[in-house]
Amino acid sequence: MSTTIRVSVETAKKLENLKRSMNAKSIEEVIIRLINERRRKIAREYFGIDRGKISRFTEEDRFDSRI
Repeated sequence: MSTTIRVSVETAKKLENLKRSMNAKSIEEVIIRLINERRRKIAREYFGIDRGKISRFTEEDRFDSRI
C-alpha cells in the first residue's frame, strides 16, 4: 500500500539530492533513514542524560541481604 505526499518542487529536489548523496534506491529509503537517524539522536540525548552525574557502582554500594 502506498500514498502520495505533496511537497514543493524545492523539497523534491532536495530529496533527490539526498537520495544521490546517500546512495539510496528511493526517496522512501531516504525518508526512512532520516526518521531512523532522528530517533537514534533522540535516544542518545535521553539515555545519556545522567552521564557524568552518576558515580560508578561498587561492592560497597551493594546492600547485603544475606545477613
